[in-house]
Amino acid sequence: MARLPRLTIPNLPHHVLHRGNNRQTVFVDADDYQTFVELLQQLAQTHLVAVHAFVLMPDHFQLLVTPQTEQGLPQLMQALGRAYVRYFNARHVRTGTLWEGRYRSTVVEPAAPLLQCIIYIDTCAQRAGQAVQAADYPWSSCAHHLGAKNIPWLRDPAAFWALGNTPFAREAEYARLLAQGLSQRESKALEAAVNGGWALGGDAFVQQLQSTTERRLHKKSAGRPRLQPVKAE
Repeated sequence: MARLPRLTIPNLPHHVLHRGNNRQTVFVDADDYQTFVELLQQLAQTHLVAVHAFVLMPDHFQLLVTPQTEQGLPQLMQALGRAYVRYFNARHVRTGTLWEGRYRSTVVEPAAPLLQCIIYIDTCAQRAGQAVQAADYPWSSCAHHLGAKNIPWLRDPAAFWALGNTPFAREAEYARLLAQGLSQRESKALEAAVNGGWALGGDAFVQQLQSTTERRLHKKSAGRPRLQPVKAE
């Protein structure tokens, strides 16, 4: 079956996933992680892409980003992938491919689904056993969102700002949501969306988005996973 073309829509958030080829290790040590973070910061600015959340795992990375232009995200991913491969191959004395073909991505509704996506990304290392507490993992945006670490180049989206009127209130509410976590159904919906390239959001959002493109945005079969809204108190 032919793959659907990736959908990139300016000024909407996108969840991005890119794995190592055959799930091989792409980050060996702290120097690799730090180099990738620096490249991400530099190239996101160059290609006008706001980064909201990220996690770097030994065999893959995930981003939540908003491109300002239609070509911003593809250009960022191409430049980032190539620059990091040049660095990685030179440093580790190797040749050949590093990434598993095309990166995967999905458009995310900039409301409750966006918050769920941030939580999913920020807790990835904890779920994988790389950290006891999500905020302890140094190569993610979790500590930033909890106010324990300042990453000035990250851009908190409007849905995150809506969690509270002050930084303390937002961080406290995010800590509550993080501790609450996602249900299995919510996690599976996120995974299905990014792996399949399906739009992530409520029916109204997906229908409105579908009216702007001929590219199919959800599975044809019934029973598409629905997201339960995150409620801020």
